[in-house]
Amino acid sequence: MDPVSAIALTLGVGWASGINLYAAMLALGLMGATGAMALPPDLQLLASPIVILAAGLMYAVEFVADKVPGVDSGWDALHTFVRIPAGALLAAGSAWSIDPSIGLAAGLVGGTLATAAHATKASTRLVINTSPEPFSNWGASIGEDIAVFAGLWAAVQHPWVFIVLMVAFIALVIWLLPKLFRVMGRIFRRIGRWLNGGPEPAPAAPAGPQSVRDPPNRP
Repeated sequence: MDPVSAIALTLGVGWASGINLYAAMLALGLMGATGAMALPPDLQLLASPIVILAAGLMYAVEFVADKVPGVDSGWDALHTFVRIPAGALLAAGSAWSIDPSIGLAAGLVGGTLATAAHATKASTRLVINTSPEPFSNWGASIGEDIAVFAGLWAAVQHPWVFIVLMVAFIALVIWLLPKLFRVMGRIFRRIGRWLNGGPEPAPAAPAGPQSVRDPPNRP
């Protein structure tokens, strides 16, 4: 595997694992089993029929859970402890055969990308779930699944294109995450007030011209 392909695969497995780990494992396993790509030695286990079956089963479970508002946020919270370390391990495995030190560096990069992708997905879903209709949730979930499969295919078939898209994704995350965190903070404060039985704060009155002047100070 040439260096560009190794970099693209490292970035791809880390990013995809943060969004949908089971879809990423299923995609890599199927591409390896069908000969669409030559998996690195440390990732060839993903092409095992048992691993493909397990990844497919868990992907089916996540496919359903990810379409139910509220359940998807709980699923994301639980998978904080699964997607990030798995993304780091898969990224390390994609480059470990080149050199263990490169594999360790790849694991650090992959874990960071998995964290960024997971945080973006989880916070976006939490904001979307404030809407009562389920269609935006379904659209986001299906779009994420398509992005994982298409992104890993691009990382294997068109590594330079994928690397450029990943740089754009990182720039988007840097711009978007602070805004999402501020919205999430307002949501959590509103939930806290509701749980405590407190009233919602009244919206601030719009500023306007002062109708009554302050009386002059008298000596």
